[in-house]
Amino acid sequence: MKNPLAFLLFAGATAMPWSASAMNILLSNDDGLSANAKALKSALEAAGHNVVMSVPCQNQSGKGAAINFLTPIVPLAKACVGSAASAGAPGLGPISGLNDAYYVDGTPIMALMYGLDVVAPQRWSGAPDLIISGPNEGQNLGSIVISSGTVSNAQFALTRGIPAIAVSADINTTKNDALAAEVAVLTVQLVEKLDSRRPGKPPLPKGYALNVNYPKFELGQSSMLPWTVTRFGNFDSMDVHFVADLSTDPIAASYGLGNVHLPGVAVSVHTADEANPTTDRKSEALKSLQGYITLTPMENGYQVSSMEAIQLTAYLKKALKAK
Repeated sequence: MKNPLAFLLFAGATAMPWSASAMNILLSNDDGLSANAKALKSALEAAGHNVVMSVPCQNQSGKGAAINFLTPIVPLAKACVGSAASAGAPGLGPISGLNDAYYVDGTPIMALMYGLDVVAPQRWSGAPDLIISGPNEGQNLGSIVISSGTVSNAQFALTRGIPAIAVSADINTTKNDALAAEVAVLTVQLVEKLDSRRPGKPPLPKGYALNVNYPKFELGQSSMLPWTVTRFGNFDSMDVHFVADLSTDPIAASYGLGNVHLPGVAVSVHTADEANPTTDRKSEALKSLQGYITLTPMENGYQVSSMEAIQLTAYLKKALKAK
């Protein structure tokens, strides 16, 4: 068949029943040792995968692809989040109580690079089959992804030629083991679907990654969430802007900054009702607000437009019954 899209659909319809294969997976994030990270590591291992975790010592949300070049990593001035390590411990090392888990006192990319350049070669004698960044404590939708450490980790993986998935959940999963476990189950299901896409080959087409966002859900509702394939689009659920006086910003005030008369960066939140006739209805932020799990294919540079992306979109829709 000359049409790759037709071939993919034909192959999906005639493929043998799915059979999972163990993958070597590097797990990182920008939040540090979180409930989401621990739950996903456990779920992936229970599914038979080999997992190495390498996360920042401190919460590094909003750091994007920042790297502290040629800066020695010294002993910790304070304890890592999630009790990954105590003050005075080396600036990087194993996390006590977790197998194949490490912390790095640096940016998200630095933590990922430690896993890629130091741990993975020792553990697997080579690169991982897949990198998963997250699940983040908070969604990464629309234009905010350019500052996201979660998404930047996936982008960095693409520069190394490794398939990657950036995963983000609602802020309500923070320190919530039960919700984190449900997010982990959904993520393992996605990994299994991708693993079955091309048996014996990488779980994603070469040069492509996914930005995955779970909408807010209550305990026990995750299995009912629909999947949809989206674009970054032109709708943002969050507007980031600089203000001369943080005390004038309602959200800043809700974070205890109502009396802080100093400049800074603030945010405002949009609702689905603010979408107008010119809004791209496949925008991931809009679909997330409508309760969908959003799957946004991306290449190095975020947006995709090639035939490989069309094939991947078609597969995701079929495999996950996504709209």
